[in-house]
Amino acid sequence: MHDDVTHGRRSVADHAAAVAGLVAPALAAARERTAARVDVATLLTQVGAGAGLAPRVLAGDAVATVALPGFDNSQMDGYAVRSADLRGASGTAPVALPVAAPVPAGTQPPPLEPGTAAPVMTGAPVPAGADAVVRVEDADPPRFPAFDDAAGDPSCETTVRFAAPVVPGAFVRAVGSDVAAGDLLLPAGTPLGAPQLGALVAAGLRAVELAPPPRVLLVSTGSELAPAGATLGPAQVHDANGAALTAALAQAGARVTTRVVPDDPDALRRVLADASDDVALVVTTGGVSAGAYEVVRQTLTGAWFGHVAVQPGGPQGLGTVVLGLREVPLVAFPGNPVSAYVSFELFLRPVLAAATGAAPARRPAGRGPLAAPLDSPPALHQVRRGALDDAGRVRMVGGPGSHLLTHLAAATVLVHVPPGVAHLAAGDPVDYWELR
Repeated sequence: MHDDVTHGRRSVADHAAAVAGLVAPALAAARERTAARVDVATLLTQVGAGAGLAPRVLAGDAVATVALPGFDNSQMDGYAVRSADLRGASGTAPVALPVAAPVPAGTQPPPLEPGTAAPVMTGAPVPAGADAVVRVEDADPPRFPAFDDAAGDPSCETTVRFAAPVVPGAFVRAVGSDVAAGDLLLPAGTPLGAPQLGALVAAGLRAVELAPPPRVLLVSTGSELAPAGATLGPAQVHDANGAALTAALAQAGARVTTRVVPDDPDALRRVLADASDDVALVVTTGGVSAGAYEVVRQTLTGAWFGHVAVQPGGPQGLGTVVLGLREVPLVAFPGNPVSAYVSFELFLRPVLAAATGAAPARRPAGRGPLAAPLDSPPALHQVRRGALDDAGRVRMVGGPGSHLLTHLAAATVLVHVPPGVAHLAAGDPVDYWELR
């Protein structure tokens, strides 16, 4: 990691790497520390009752207790055959075979006699002795005979003809071809979603080690802040950062505890001292610049505080804090609402989302032409708020100011203008991240 020596600022990529290097191992350790064994059937009941799956992460490897598939079964509705019986089949000399008893799904068939073909349904066991399945539409006639439901036998003497040989293994799903019993099904760290839950049930697992979503302590600092819904005093504003980042952190898979503290180091220390035992990460907003009342900077010793070459969100902090007997990472964002949110998107969201699996680690990205000219500080990576018009052009929503929260709320994309670019003309391409 290196700082931008030309401008005395750390690059966006370097700071993102620093945050990931500190936070990702702590989230992994928290996952192991908070893991609990959960009954799969109970989990299914919770899901059915509306509890949902995400974000839950496997804290231990899940090993298959049965093979998938558990037996050779048919991939198609067709005829189970011995491939050797069709070796000489051709369009001019088809091979005719007597039809054996049908094999519905959920039944165990007898072995297939040489020189016969058994109608087999999708998912039904392939009879012992058969080594291939011919699709019913490739047979003559291209349909099954009428069956006597009571006897389970063809209603009359029937033959079926085949005009081509068949390769051994054709349309047969071999036992264990998905996973063998005792093999790794899902590794630790896998986010548990719908396909994963289906695989756990299919592979016979009765219980798994799961970790709850990581706990994040979100602290908004500033003597001017009032909690959401509180009556404002003189020179006060409501805590927009707490609201926006609580939602953003939750969408990335965290459980969030929110606190508001004044510009008083003792007050911040008390909040940290009172933090719950399961906090895996502390996030603060405000108090990171070079002013006289920078409470986070005053409280944390040994942390990194500096500027990143980005607008908005230049002032940043990164370090650790001791909570009880544990050292927990602390990520410090600036206090302006747009700066805090952009900082989260650039530096923390990718790490948190990757750890929890609650959302894609990377926002969907695009590239489009500008609807109007754009100026940008050439030494900085500028992040503007924008939207796509009906023609697919990127238009700005509001200016670059870090206080324009309502414009952020109206934006659907974050527009990225890299360092070294001072001006872009209408029609010039720009990269963006989709927010919705």
